[in-house]
Amino acid sequence: MYDRELVIDILHQIDNAIDKILYRSSVIKSASDFTGSPGGMEKLDSICMQLIAIGESVKNIDKIAGKSFLSKYGSVDWKGIKGMRDIITHHYFDIDAEAIFEVCRTHIPELKKVIRAILTDMKINP
Repeated sequence: MYDRELVIDILHQIDNAIDKILYRSSVIKSASDFTGSPGGMEKLDSICMQLIAIGESVKNIDKIAGKSFLSKYGSVDWKGIKGMRDIITHHYFDIDAEAIFEVCRTHIPELKKVIRAILTDMKINP
């Protein structure tokens, strides 16, 4: 058995990081909005930090609850989330602003829905 409360705490941390990404990226309409100004680059940096935190949190959930826990929610590319964390962390100067923009625009809103569904499932099925 795993530490259920710890997993719930981590899921809430992921949810908070998603909210920060959604807020910070709300004014970004294209990848060039990131790269075209110092303020855009600050947004890119701050969003990347939250993506790192999400990826690390997903890795921690795998360690605590087992890899099969998140695999029940197959609409999310959990391996991709962990891989993005590794790329941002280890190849920071090679970050593709277009890829980050696409993640913010398409994948983060879906991830939010799934994280909320997991939290709901955990409350319903203790």
